[in-house]
Amino acid sequence: MALSGSEPRRPVIGLTTYLEQAKQGVWDVRAAFLPQQYFDAVTASGGIAVLLPPQPSPDAAADVVLDGLDGLILTGGLDVDPALYGAERHPTTDPARTDRDSWELALFRGAEARRVPVLAICRGLQLINVARGGTLHQHLPEALGTERYRIGGGVFATNAVTVDPGTRLAQLVGEQSLDVHSYHHQGIDRLGSGLIATARTDDGLVQAFESDGDGYVVGVQWHPEENVEDRRLFAGLVAEASVFAERRRSSSSSEQPSPARSSSERSETKRPQPARQVRA
Repeated sequence: MALSGSEPRRPVIGLTTYLEQAKQGVWDVRAAFLPQQYFDAVTASGGIAVLLPPQPSPDAAADVVLDGLDGLILTGGLDVDPALYGAERHPTTDPARTDRDSWELALFRGAEARRVPVLAICRGLQLINVARGGTLHQHLPEALGTERYRIGGGVFATNAVTVDPGTRLAQLVGEQSLDVHSYHHQGIDRLGSGLIATARTDDGLVQAFESDGDGYVVGVQWHPEENVEDRRLFAGLVAEASVFAERRRSSSSSEQPSPARSSSERSETKRPQPARQVRA
């Protein structure tokens, strides 16, 4: 299938969004938004970015939305509700955003069931870890004694991570060590079921994981969208989404029944034709 001429169909990538109070001109309203860096990274990698704000009926909405997606990105944002992993709220933990938690959990679970490729960034990594039964450190300065991951003021910290060889992440980035952009005060404590840690910092904090199955689930604690010179993680997702889209189209074509003839066509076929009379 092509868009025009020989141009291949570009995969559709859904990105979860905030739903926050926002100002524009004279308006001060709740609005869905996402920093442009995210969808710039998707489009620059060959995908079509579609924004996915929280929905009032998340399970039903996710079921419909995922039918139109070839890939999913769970983006960064406020802290995951600690009630989801059975913890008491730490004083520094953000107020619960149950609308976003419920929506993204529904999207992730639906994506896994359909084998839609998933890239999870910062909060997204933490949400998947919780969805798989893992837990979080709610405040890393208290747990690890360092402010290295969130220096504040909207300025991203730079941290060096070590990537495990032979992993999907290693294939994507092609390096054993890389500097990343960090802005988080929470992190993985107990790793969730079916997840493999693929990168860490020198203090032992898990900085990336992937699924131990053959489905495509890659999560990173850092913000790759902030590094405009390096779009490898987004390119990897878009490439995998293209494969998924083609596989789904092929499956749909092979299962497509032959078009049924209309009742009028069937009756016309069966109707005997009158004998042609020839005059002498």
